Amino acid sequence: MGALELTLLYLLAAVLGVVVSRSLKLPPMLGYLAVGVVIGPNALALAENSSAVRHLGEYGVVFLMFVIGLEFNLHKLRAMRGHVFGLGQAQVLLTVALATTGSLLLSLLAPAAWRMEWRTALALSGAVAMSSTAIVVKLLAERLELESEHGKRVIGVLLFQDLAVVPLLVLIPALGSPPETLLRALAVAGLKAAALIAVLLMGGQRVMRWWLTLVARRKSEELFVLNLLLVTLGLAWLTELAGLSLALGAFIAGMLISETEYKHQVETDIRPFHDVLLGLFFITIGMLLDWRIVAQHWGLVLVLVTLPVLFKLVIVTVLARLFGASDGVSLRTGLYLAQAGEFGFVLLTLAQQHQLVPPQLLNPILASMVLSMLATPFIIMHTNTIVMKLVASEWLQQSLQMTAIARRSINANRHVIICGYGRSGQNLGRLLERERIPYIALDLDPDRVRQASAAGESVVFGDAARLQALIAAGLARASAVVVTYLDVPGALKVLTNVRSHAAQVPVIVRTQDDFQLAELQAAGAAEVVPEAMEGSLMLASHTLALVGVPLRRVIRIVQEQRDARYSLLRGYFRGADEDSTELEHERLATVTLSLGAAALGRALSQLALPALGVRVVSLRRGNGSKLDPETDPHLEDGDTLVLSGRPEPLAMAEEKLLTGQA
Repeated sequence: MGALELTLLYLLAAVLGVVVSRSLKLPPMLGYLAVGVVIGPNALALAENSSAVRHLGEYGVVFLMFVIGLEFNLHKLRAMRGHVFGLGQAQVLLTVALATTGSLLLSLLAPAAWRMEWRTALALSGAVAMSSTAIVVKLLAERLELESEHGKRVIGVLLFQDLAVVPLLVLIPALGSPPETLLRALAVAGLKAAALIAVLLMGGQRVMRWWLTLVARRKSEELFVLNLLLVTLGLAWLTELAGLSLALGAFIAGMLISETEYKHQVETDIRPFHDVLLGLFFITIGMLLDWRIVAQHWGLVLVLVTLPVLFKLVIVTVLARLFGASDGVSLRTGLYLAQAGEFGFVLLTLAQQHQLVPPQLLNPILASMVLSMLATPFIIMHTNTIVMKLVASEWLQQSLQMTAIARRSINANRHVIICGYGRSGQNLGRLLERERIPYIALDLDPDRVRQASAAGESVVFGDAARLQALIAAGLARASAVVVTYLDVPGALKVLTNVRSHAAQVPVIVRTQDDFQLAELQAAGAAEVVPEAMEGSLMLASHTLALVGVPLRRVIRIVQEQRDARYSLLRGYFRGADEDSTELEHERLATVTLSLGAAALGRALSQLALPALGVRVVSLRRGNGSKLDPETDPHLEDGDTLVLSGRPEPLAMAEEKLLTGQA
């Protein structure tokens, strides 16, 4: 294949991989790995895993480490230091130590061809210690468990694993040195890394802020992006020149930028390079996998899937228990962290490049890591069932939790249940208290619950998405339920539980925008408060009042829009820089009729645009005058119609207006 054909093949493979993985609700990384296997030399042989492609894929790791450095936040680490440097550090060190020892002992029992030396065992144990940040954080967020007891521990461990990759990137290449120079290579690599990091961090932050400010003042987005690439790849080249890895330099570049005011802009600008090149990296990893070797040694693959998962499950569970977690929280933490991770692939590839992994072991290890990651969503989905069966005290703990909620709500009647006690929930609670309306709030952040309870506020620890918690909070006696957190799937769970067990209780839901207004109302929400819409109404009301519109008229206009479910404000004209992937969301579009348009001379009602799912918001004549669509005017040459609807119906409506065909 020529360069263009090869590029098209990789792009097609990447697109198909992401589409399939998204359809199955799996991380895109698994899709990249799968298509790499399919198009690689060991399957359809459509592409070879050439050195040029591998080098390009390595830049994906460079940008991955840059993003990790960018997310390196000293304040966040200090706030979670117990979980990060306590549980996280213990997990990585103990996993590496025990995995290295266990691998060496098991290799003694294996045939000579399968035996490994200590350097190989140490490199592989570093890969085993990693868990999948991409999969686990996504599932925690979807299940509303980021602020739960086990969620905080899981995030703490994942943060330390990300940090542990940095010394491993220095250690593994040094392990590839000849035995007689190994100690010297390790010492030199350590000194180089320490010296380089010290120099860059001591003066680098000041220089980086000055340089980024200098570039930003030119007010050129193109220049800013080019500068980012220069800084990232320049520091990566500098560390490689010092005999260290490219990824270490990129991590340092991210750290230097993370403490500047340009962090969020940088994160946005670098994301496309990170996503595309990292996808290419995982495709090249998939191309390494030889399914014939996997099929030949399927028993070994099953062992390599089962043993590391059980091993990490036991280690994390025991350590979490030793660090003060309950049995149920400990087991949940272990189940969430038992799988392999994306950094495991990075470290495994690095070890293979330095001849630390025997070729006959590479494919079974790769296959086992992929399978363990595929199993993760299913393990986490059944976490509660597993914990209930294995931890006898979990039933008692949950019962005590429900009892604590019930004790708070037992005397409450016609009270309001507040789901989520963040800023919006707390403000609502204070207003209700001022009006002497009783309330009980459910929240999953133990620190917030402890502090608010100590202040005398009616808040208890509980998951509002669980029916038992709502019932314990006195759902049947409540006058209203308010969902204050911005999570539509979580709000839908609350609505389902309320509708099935206390349909008479109205539910008010807070959302970010109006995209899922109809879905929430269909699910039973009495009121939906989209922040973007309410913000627009408040902005409009203040503006109207300040320019002289009578206050009574302003109040009436605002109330009319609320009563009409924000009909005037639904949809808006999309800009070129806005996300075009949100195809299901309502938007505005304009259609101008010229001579020859099929709709000329016809009344609006004759066109039956509402049947297509399109609403005519306004109509402007060619002379600039505006007409009310409700008067059913006949269309003339030069008329401009403003239509509201979803992209596909809008396209059909435009076609009907211009050509007469839909």
